[in-house]
Amino acid sequence: MAPSLLGGFTKSLAMTVLSEVGDKTFFAAAILAMRHPRKLVLAGCLTALIVMTALSASLGWVAPNLISRKWTHHVTTLLFFVFGIWSLWEGFKEDGDSEELAEVEAELDAVFKSNKGESKTKTKANDDTKKQQRPFLMQFFSPIFIKAFSITFFGEWGDKSQIATIGLAADENPFGVVLGGIIAQALCTTAAVLGGKSLASQISEKMVELSSGVLFLLFGIMSLLSGPGEFR
Repeated sequence: MAPSLLGGFTKSLAMTVLSEVGDKTFFAAAILAMRHPRKLVLAGCLTALIVMTALSASLGWVAPNLISRKWTHHVTTLLFFVFGIWSLWEGFKEDGDSEELAEVEAELDAVFKSNKGESKTKTKANDDTKKQQRPFLMQFFSPIFIKAFSITFFGEWGDKSQIATIGLAADENPFGVVLGGIIAQALCTTAAVLGGKSLASQISEKMVELSSGVLFLLFGIMSLLSGPGEFR
């Protein structure tokens, strides 16, 4: 029986929201929005997340064509349990302080100060020369857009939410997974950009990790009790 569109959509939506709220890229979007135009930051971050979601779902869609659906189902089930236990472990270790927010802020502060220091030493002649020698992409996109895109894209690379999306798309309807993931990413990123640091600092990373852990374990149990192509 083919996986349903609604099943992939709802599971992807719930998983992505809980994975992205309080994530490093969520905090990065909030901090970047304090220093740069919100529209450019939102566009850059959201574009990166949409591309990453589509790539992950595509890999998950291809997986059953490379190995049997039975094995992809078992691997997906295992991933849900591993990520569930991992998230619960991280949640119980959290002491309540937003350590990841502070870490991301420190990293972006270092980059911001470095760029600011370099800009002070530039002369007008150097600026004109560099404008003529700008990288190809910067001739079409704002540097702020590219910065937000790069930070978000590489920050998501190898993240557990990305790997979970691959597994979910392998066992569910990939179009539903993509749709649910994109809507969830849009909601989380918009909230981060509009809410800024004030919203980010009020998020309990402990509760987010614990909630994510419970959800992953629930998906794992549902997958374990169903057969390949029936988990929806």
